Amino acid sequence: MNRLLVKLAMMVIVGVPSSSTPAIAQVSATTKKAASVKITQGPEIERTDSYLTIVRWTTNNPGGSPEHYGVVHYGTNPKDLSQTAKSPIRLNPGHPDTVFRVRIQALKPGTTYYYKVDSMEANGKGDGVTSEVKTFKTK
Repeated sequence: MNRLLVKLAMMVIVGVPSSSTPAIAQVSATTKKAASVKITQGPEIERTDSYLTIVRWTTNNPGGSPEHYGVVHYGTNPKDLSQTAKSPIRLNPGHPDTVFRVRIQALKPGTTYYYKVDSMEANGKGDGVTSEVKTFKTK
């Protein structure tokens, strides 16, 4: 019994991994912000149906906080892109590029939409890149 208590005390003092350690290990540190974030591919429509569309694009890795969002501003008028869809993503600091995918839902069938994309850190700070306005039509 004494051996067990000594062993438990040593585990607490030394810090044996517990079930919560993997979550701590998964948190990435903030990485150096890119001097200039550029869209290197897209944006393009990955999928479109009568009620949803998925937009995909690639940028060089923006750096900063590991938690980012891909953001699509859209609407039926190219001068009024007031609707917004966003999807979370976790940056991989070991990769030179980041692929963003955003699902836009509750769309009207047979409707032409206009959109532009950007990305931001979880705190709302933009990465400094925005695409030109593009278009898609739901089925």
